[in-house]
Amino acid sequence: AAAKDAAVAALTAQGCTVDVSDLYAMKFKAAATTEDITGGVKDAESFCYAKEIKLASEEGKLAEDIKKEQEKLKEADLVIFQFPMYWSSVPAIMKGWMDRVLGFAYAQEKRYSEGIFKDKKAMLSFTTDCPESVYSDTGINGDINVTLWPLQNGILNYCGFQVFAPQIFWDPATGSPESHSSMLEGWRTRLQNLCGEATVYFAPMDYFDKEKGFLLKPEVKEKYASKESGLTVGIHMGKPLPANSQTKAGV
Repeated sequence: AAAKDAAVAALTAQGCTVDVSDLYAMKFKAAATTEDITGGVKDAESFCYAKEIKLASEEGKLAEDIKKEQEKLKEADLVIFQFPMYWSSVPAIMKGWMDRVLGFAYAQEKRYSEGIFKDKKAMLSFTTDCPESVYSDTGINGDINVTLWPLQNGILNYCGFQVFAPQIFWDPATGSPESHSSMLEGWRTRLQNLCGEATVYFAPMDYFDKEKGFLLKPEVKEKYASKESGLTVGIHMGKPLPANSQTKAGV
């Protein structure tokens, strides 16, 4: 709550209009079910949530709670996902929000750099229950950049969002009041200049050949052949991963 409150105050002070979706207070339904579609589904026998939710969105037949959240998204320039990291990911209720609310953005024809939110920005801001060393490239949980790839690339970048580097509050539960104050002050300071930051790098859609199963084009592979590290965390081309590419912009 402290990180959320600090962000709301800092952004409001800059003249931004801030709309908060407190999923627990809202008792937001996490499960993606047929109840999300009013008036019945098109194909009950071979039910496919992704297809049905896209059609329902186009026809205005979504459940009210989804409609309200989608309206907020359409108005937003920046979306901040604030959460405690659970099992190296987001809590179930937030994953449910992503499944249900972002369903209309899941499209083969408009994704990644061509996704429907390509003119919007997003970022993750989260707390952990461990120090930074645990999520290092020699730590027991593994490299945090690998952990973040499915969230930042597989969800946010897939939908087209330009993604700011995450704000990570390492192990605040064991910190002193002074360390808490320092973390929050660093967050407030960052928010004052956030719009001027570069975003995390992801390979654009035109790097891939649609006719060959969306593999990297030969000319792109040739371009990066002499590089010491791979293109991104997921598209590493059998090379060492680019260091800090999911936690720092422009890497």
